[in-house]
Amino acid sequence: MKNGDVIIVDGYVTLDNNGKLGLGGYLYDALDQKYPIIGIAKNEFTTPDSQRRNVYRGESKTPLFLTAKGVDVDEVQPKVEQMHGPFRIPTLLKKLDQLSRL
Repeated sequence: MKNGDVIIVDGYVTLDNNGKLGLGGYLYDALDQKYPIIGIAKNEFTTPDSQRRNVYRGESKTPLFLTAKGVDVDEVQPKVEQMHGPFRIPTLLKKLDQLSRL
């Protein structure tokens, strides 16, 4: 990541090995691929995606599902694992989810 600007979405950036895009992938394209997009999803998408990583946080045995465009997903994985919060869902995403339901 060049200047630290990154957008995190609650969902997928890529959905499969054939280039099918999730919400984050469409956002990446709509922003002219200027900003890295990181997708953190709570539910598993069934099609294989070589760019999807399972992220285990805290004591949870259930993973989060990480995808990205504009940045190497393997570079991002340890950073997501270290995001603030002791539980499966990082504090930032929990707060985002709460605000989006208002």
